[in-house]
Amino acid sequence: MRKPALRNRARRVTAPKRALAVLATIAAGALLLTGCSGSGGGDSKTIKVAYQKFGNFIQLDKNLKKVKAEYEKAHPGMKVELVPIAAQETDYFTKLALMNKSSSTAPDVMYEDTFQVKSDVDAGYLAPLDSYIDKWDDWDQFLGNAKQAGLGDDGKTYGISMGTDTRALWYNKDLLKKAGVEVPWQPKTWDDVLDAAKAVKAKLPGVVPFNIYSGTAQGEASSMQGFEMLLYGTKDTLYDTDSKKWVTGSKGFTDSLQFIKDVYQGDLGPTPDQALDKNIGTTISSEWLPQGKLAISLDGSWQSGTWLPDGNAPWPEWNDVMGQAPMPTQDGQDPGSVSMSGGWTLAMGAKSKNKDAAWDFIALALNKENSLAYDVAASQIAVRKDVAEDPAYAEANPSFKFFSSIVPVTNFRPATADYSKISLDIQKAMEAVMTGQQSPKEAAADWDKSVVGIVGEKNTTK
Repeated sequence: MRKPALRNRARRVTAPKRALAVLATIAAGALLLTGCSGSGGGDSKTIKVAYQKFGNFIQLDKNLKKVKAEYEKAHPGMKVELVPIAAQETDYFTKLALMNKSSSTAPDVMYEDTFQVKSDVDAGYLAPLDSYIDKWDDWDQFLGNAKQAGLGDDGKTYGISMGTDTRALWYNKDLLKKAGVEVPWQPKTWDDVLDAAKAVKAKLPGVVPFNIYSGTAQGEASSMQGFEMLLYGTKDTLYDTDSKKWVTGSKGFTDSLQFIKDVYQGDLGPTPDQALDKNIGTTISSEWLPQGKLAISLDGSWQSGTWLPDGNAPWPEWNDVMGQAPMPTQDGQDPGSVSMSGGWTLAMGAKSKNKDAAWDFIALALNKENSLAYDVAASQIAVRKDVAEDPAYAEANPSFKFFSSIVPVTNFRPATADYSKISLDIQKAMEAVMTGQQSPKEAAADWDKSVVGIVGEKNTTK
């Protein structure tokens, strides 16, 4: 199995969007906190662990319950208060931010997307872990670049990677065959993807031909799994790492929005109402794909975790029915295909009253045994060398080999504190195009202006 590599990156909705949510109304803030804070800040004998429990993230809940039992057995007198936050991605980030505002509700340990690390460090939510990992023998097992997943701008480590992922095309073999598309399906260009979707539309009424996440309701799934899977398959990029400037006025940006228009205005995807439903990701994995209602979906390596025997929607036949293909570059240019990678970490809260206990929980949760259990159950690409090399990992899921094989063509989002604001404006541009409110050129032009407003013209390049 090819070993995955990670690079420094940021992820999903951060301070600006959270601030809006907090300022909306006092009542709304109170509502968001309902159910996501237990008995308050606790004391030095209780550690609070906050995490997402929603859709495909159900496996994390099972994993952390096991770790809680192990921790409490090994540390008599200590208690672990699990705080599962039942919320879609964007709402999870908002609720976690609200918890971190007060020492009475702030968690000791939190499930932290790499996308959030730098902005949450800036907000004062996370504590550095360097003094702990310097004494942690397991740290040597983490792949080199995986260690960068939780870095702040100050070079300190604030989160320990749990696993990573890649993205590609999931397709229903039976549906494509019925539509006259050759299987195994290996599209070479964007047009090949659209042609397959058109064939499904023509011959299989009632089946959604193709899904690509789009719009503000899907948050970072739209930006990363949708737009950036397109943009990084053009000759352009989002951020020039050499000059450290954001790229505006790019043809690739407009072309990517044109692809979104072709899908949604061409009736090749879900209806805009369906696409803007916050729960569409869960609907796709637990209903549309297993029930043969969706032919092709641009989605992540974790998808099959939902269908495993202990997953959220067990589907014994999934490996016989579903195939995977790399997402091609726009015109088939080198390297031929494209992917995006992200990942999650466990991080320590800056307001924790017992940081040593919080670290002990993190170290236990991410030892080899528990990392292996989590990576298998959640269909993650392993970031520990000993897990990646374990036969039990390689044999656990037949899709692991494919999704690990596309690591060499994967990309990572810009690791800057500004990314979250720019990502939100990408989602707005996508939504304007998918709903027909703007043309791709108009939406791209507005995005260019918004980027200049966020980072300043001197920090952009054409």
